[in-house]
Amino acid sequence: MGVTMREITLAFTGASGAPYGWRLLELLLQQGIRVHLLISSAARVVFATEHNIKLAGAPDKCTAQLQALFNCAADQLTVYGKDDWFSPVASGSAAPKQMVICPCSTGTVAAIACGASDNLIERAADVVIKEGGKLILVPRESPLSAIHLENLLKLARLGVTIMPAAPGFYHQPQQISDLVDFMVARILDQLGVAQQLTARWGYGGERPTSDTGNKAETGEGE
Repeated sequence: MGVTMREITLAFTGASGAPYGWRLLELLLQQGIRVHLLISSAARVVFATEHNIKLAGAPDKCTAQLQALFNCAADQLTVYGKDDWFSPVASGSAAPKQMVICPCSTGTVAAIACGASDNLIERAADVVIKEGGKLILVPRESPLSAIHLENLLKLARLGVTIMPAAPGFYHQPQQISDLVDFMVARILDQLGVAQQLTARWGYGGERPTSDTGNKAETGEGE
């Protein structure tokens, strides 16, 4: 009997911060995790602008594109369309119990906070909340209005993890990728995925090895 592959839903929306989402996707795939990927139309514009990545519009073409770019197994990454209501992530009986929206626009935050479910990203988030799963939002907006703060507070009170894209500097970053890795490392920690991307506070700059082993930098699965 084969080992069941761990599954996570990942969504890209139209907030600035494409490198965070891209790096997170890369490391989840390297860890052998199956990713259900949702991409908004605005996110495609942001990725082309910030990361020079032109993501195919059709879900099947985008799936093939990303599978080739990340050299992952055919069953490890699937991209779904915004109206694919028959996808696993649309139902509590099949959706993964963990979901990350990175980057997360404040418009998406608002829609989730009011239970809109007008597209698959919003519906998938609604499913994770109602099923008592782990939903992580990585908003990138400044300044935040009272509307934004009220929506984030409402979701936090429902158990949603709010992780603003605000990297720290105590690890003395030397390049932009160090700042990206700081945030991605914290997201992986919240998901319970082993990582050694950045030094932890109090360890003198060392990256302690997780008890479960970390293969994120080598590309090996657990």
